[in-house]
Amino acid sequence: MKAPFSEYLNSQVSGLRKLITILREKYDYVSVLSTDSRGLGISISQHSKTVSSETMTTERGTVVRVYKNGLYSEYSLNTFDPERPEAAAAEITAVMDAQFGLLKTCGTNVYETAKMTDESAELFVEKETEQLPETTDLSEIIDKLCAISDKGMSMSEYMLDCIVRAQSTHICKLFLTDNRYLRQSYVYSEGSVTSIVGRDGQNRFGYDSISGLGGPELFSQLEGKLDYAVSSALEMLDADRIVPGEYEIITSPEVTGLIAHEAFGHGVEMDMFVKGRALGAQYVDKRVGSDLVTMHEGALCAEDVTSYAFDDEGVLAGDVTEIDKGILKTGICDSLSALRLGTEPTGNGKRENFEHKVYTRMTNTIFDSGSDTLEDMIASVKFGYLLEGCQSGMEDPKHWGIQCIIQMGREIRDGKLTGKVVSPVIMTGYVPDLLGNISMASTDRCVYGSGGCGKGYKEWVKVTDGGPYLKTVGRLG
Repeated sequence: MKAPFSEYLNSQVSGLRKLITILREKYDYVSVLSTDSRGLGISISQHSKTVSSETMTTERGTVVRVYKNGLYSEYSLNTFDPERPEAAAAEITAVMDAQFGLLKTCGTNVYETAKMTDESAELFVEKETEQLPETTDLSEIIDKLCAISDKGMSMSEYMLDCIVRAQSTHICKLFLTDNRYLRQSYVYSEGSVTSIVGRDGQNRFGYDSISGLGGPELFSQLEGKLDYAVSSALEMLDADRIVPGEYEIITSPEVTGLIAHEAFGHGVEMDMFVKGRALGAQYVDKRVGSDLVTMHEGALCAEDVTSYAFDDEGVLAGDVTEIDKGILKTGICDSLSALRLGTEPTGNGKRENFEHKVYTRMTNTIFDSGSDTLEDMIASVKFGYLLEGCQSGMEDPKHWGIQCIIQMGREIRDGKLTGKVVSPVIMTGYVPDLLGNISMASTDRCVYGSGGCGKGYKEWVKVTDGGPYLKTVGRLG
């Protein structure tokens, strides 16, 4: 079925159009983004059960953006009476005038920006789903997740807990200007299985996840994640510490995605170009990786949790080739940064919610596949590691450093897996070196969207990343 667009938002359209008309008497550009997103979140362990109607992206509210004399300002509200747009306009105007007046008197250097274009566009998208989080049978889902947790506990005498999490969110967004009328409705879901094991005073955990467009029907895939979540945790009970050094490495698709996200996600968010905080600005049209490195970014280059039809500034979704055969071609950009840089927005303007400002943010960030097999890649390694599982990552866009914390590495000697496991593994390096050493890429490719991404330490949004198995050289510790 189609994910139905919000009746609440439909009821707001007429009043919001009137609000724009009133504000346009004073301002040269006015846009409105209204959101009505509902969801569910369930967490089951052997010790607790939690059910919530909130996820990272549930919200209901409106944000108004205005422009005049080179300056933009925004006002957010969580109540709007479509029968009384004049009252909202008066409130918004009073606040905006105070903001603009303060900027003129505070002595701060203000970055003046051109007016956004307002080309005519109308779009209505309702994506397919089998179920909706707001109408699904919660008791049935809870029973299934409890059964998965119980099954996990039965898989080893060393199991301490088996945590099963599932979330589903129905996103509805409305974007209006004088000439744009955009509506979208879609459902995404995600889930994870985490096993915690203990033996001889040490504890380890294993993890596997699902994500994708669709409703709670996707939760049926969670039971299939048990085997890896439990077996990987048990393997790590016998893991050694790695000897720090430079090694041949093969990254699993999940680790490949972490590299994509940290290296050429944040590193080419072009609002950082405006601020002079990203080394990537100096590498456009220059080599940043081997010929095997091609990377795409955009809401249309994969179907997962952040595959929307338009961004939070009313820019239609795209598919950007960031790196083409090792050459950095472009970054990604929100609308205001694009105006300041003299380029085009890429559909990557995203808000944490209606109360937060827009930043350039990632959607799907994915390495293209190659022509090698995993077996051939392993056979080519003299001494190194197959890296699996992600815990966290950090990047330094100003100097292009990267740090990835990997769950474990499987030792390879003379072209064969030895069965030895090391954990945890910290991979560090200079991005062009790490990507420049890529010598093989597998034919398969996976994407992952069960986590979130902050801009620095805040501004959390959904993202997806992934790619194939990659062989390169990296510093591990």
